[in-house]
Amino acid sequence: MPDAPGPSASSDIEASVLTVLTLSELSVREIWAKAVSAKHGRILRSVGAHHVIYPEATMGERVAHLIASSMLDFFEFDDGFAIAKTRAPRHAAGRTLAELALRTKHGITVVGIKTHGADFEYAAPETVVPAEAELVVAGSTEMVQRFAATT
Repeated sequence: MPDAPGPSASSDIEASVLTVLTLSELSVREIWAKAVSAKHGRILRSVGAHHVIYPEATMGERVAHLIASSMLDFFEFDDGFAIAKTRAPRHAAGRTLAELALRTKHGITVVGIKTHGADFEYAAPETVVPAEAELVVAGSTEMVQRFAATT
């Protein structure tokens, strides 16, 4: 006997809109909703969603950042700010963060350093970057992307 078809995308969208509308009518203070498109998100906001998330789009952008650079992980905030884990540039090995002056040269701040088998270390100007280290960096999305492209 063939499997019954699953719910359609349109029924999922309708269900999410009706759920948000019902929660809004019940005066729920914080309504979070998942949207599958920008238009779906606009509808959800118009019926009362306070926060709309786009997990598929967000994950696609994140993966694109990881593929296009030496980033190992990437998180972007809505206001153009990002945090990334990236490989340290080869020329950084054995030098302190003060010597490297990454904030001055690249516009990013090193938050911490991680090496295989060692604990995470919060960054300080006197922190020496070990060979093969991973850096956790923060800054504007554009600057973080540029820095990751140079490592």
